[in-house]
Amino acid sequence: MNPPRNLEYEQLWLNAHTDTRAAVYTFSSCIALADLNADGDFKLIVADLGTGSTNVKLKVYKGTSLHSETALLDVPTGVVSFYMDNSEPRMPAIAVASGSNIYIYKNMRPYFKFSLPSMDVNPMEKDLWLQVRDDQMEVPVLVELLNNLNSEIGFAQLSTQSQHLLALDPLNAASFVQLYSKNPLKRQTVVTCITTLKKALADEKAVSCLVVGTESGEILVLDPEAFTILEKIKINNQDSSTIIVPAVLSAFGLHAVEFRIIAACRDGSLRVARRGWTESKLLVQLPAQPVAMTVSPENASITIALMNQTLQCISKKGKLQWVVTLPAAACALCPIPLPHQSTTLIAVSLNGGLLQLYNGRQLVDVIKATQSVSGLAFGKFGQEENALIMFTVDGSLLVKILKRTAHFNLQGGGTSANIVPAVAQQIKLQIPKKTRLFLDQTMRERDNCVMMHRTFQRDLFQLRVDVARACVKALQSCNNPISLEGAEPVKLSAQVLGLGPLFKMVIMLQNISASTLIQDVGILFHFDDKMYTMEKPFINVPMLVPGVEYPFETMIRNISELALSDQIRVLVVREGQSQPLLAAIINMPVCDLLGMV
Repeated sequence: MNPPRNLEYEQLWLNAHTDTRAAVYTFSSCIALADLNADGDFKLIVADLGTGSTNVKLKVYKGTSLHSETALLDVPTGVVSFYMDNSEPRMPAIAVASGSNIYIYKNMRPYFKFSLPSMDVNPMEKDLWLQVRDDQMEVPVLVELLNNLNSEIGFAQLSTQSQHLLALDPLNAASFVQLYSKNPLKRQTVVTCITTLKKALADEKAVSCLVVGTESGEILVLDPEAFTILEKIKINNQDSSTIIVPAVLSAFGLHAVEFRIIAACRDGSLRVARRGWTESKLLVQLPAQPVAMTVSPENASITIALMNQTLQCISKKGKLQWVVTLPAAACALCPIPLPHQSTTLIAVSLNGGLLQLYNGRQLVDVIKATQSVSGLAFGKFGQEENALIMFTVDGSLLVKILKRTAHFNLQGGGTSANIVPAVAQQIKLQIPKKTRLFLDQTMRERDNCVMMHRTFQRDLFQLRVDVARACVKALQSCNNPISLEGAEPVKLSAQVLGLGPLFKMVIMLQNISASTLIQDVGILFHFDDKMYTMEKPFINVPMLVPGVEYPFETMIRNISELALSDQIRVLVVREGQSQPLLAAIINMPVCDLLGMV
């Protein structure tokens, strides 16, 4: 008989490679795993930030050795692998977002460079530089006016030339203006984040579009073959003119069918964009700025690590599902799909070198590194299916491989690490025992499930028919311009003035009783919003005195391009009653075609 396993000391990960002298400084967004040569040997592509200004390189690791490296002109913000065509053999391309450009590499050779479109320069700023170039303005005056313009429109709205001038010491401003005043002004945005979106098929090697977030508060979807802009989505703040910049992007779906883009922005907002939208919508306002984000492929839930040391899960509709307090600040995050267990874990690296793996809100494993992990990636590496790539803040490279026999305990909360379950997980739930009646009802529902479903559907359809009939009866019973109810004797008449497309409708209400006052009533207009727009679709009516005729006016505009006419139903309703007091149908005149030109 085999002795029971001691989970406290059981190891699920193999230490495949450790290189403390790799000297690679990067983040999760700059790491990719791809089969570059279509030979089944997956390579590690990483953008090394170097010192931030020098030694910026794109490195390729084959196994544990450095295979090649390419110098980059600017600091990269993201690296992704994608298939840009259906040619054979199926070799992916590498897209590197750097500055205002996206560099495309195929077979690790430069293939194409896409530059973000330039932005319009402020006319006042352009005029100021023209005056300086023509010696009509002194440099101190230029700096002062640019500072005023900066406070008025914002630093991000200025050109690169003006931004550099305002950032300089005043003693060096004159030489800078003399050197660059004759250069044309350019206002160029930069890429802040990048991801991919399947174009027409959901296959692993299907053609994908590039999704790019910019410093100017826009999300661009690029065609992978022609590199043209397919979608341009603005991220606007309706309350102010502040530019909202996306920090992390995640896209899922198909561009040709339906897709959704989730953007975690620097202002702490989570925004969503869908196919056909020109502006994003606010999904939820987060309590802190985001660090990293991933979207679950099963239910489209969003797992996001925040700067307030919490890990949150948000549904696709913006509802908070759960919150986990982390023991330290989060540095990086990446999904770990486990098809053999039909789940996807979330790996979160913490400040101090701790790496925690979560299944939902449940902690299932802990990995310890020598330093804080700044870059994470999980996937195929070499010939291995499940490899975990880690880059630490001191430049070390760590590679761990998940054992083929590894099985995470997703139910009990215990794993290979010494994890103490929370107090709430140790409390037994008081679940009542199954009674005989419960078992009989369960057997009955299982044996007669088809009949019960049909009965429910029949009753549901009957309820809908009864509601529709009651609504029609309520409308038809009051379809009379003179109220037949003795308590509210009201007379209604209507008149339509104008040739169109703008009409004026005059409603006349009269209390025809001898001494009864009528109050708490209103006039409601029911019309087709595809045919007409109305200035006042509801009119509050004051107290009606007997014998006096009260006029009420509203403007109606015909918005149909075919110059058609339709009916408008006028209802006199009372507060607190579901049935109108009276109603009238107004046949609108045909709109004059000359007035619509």
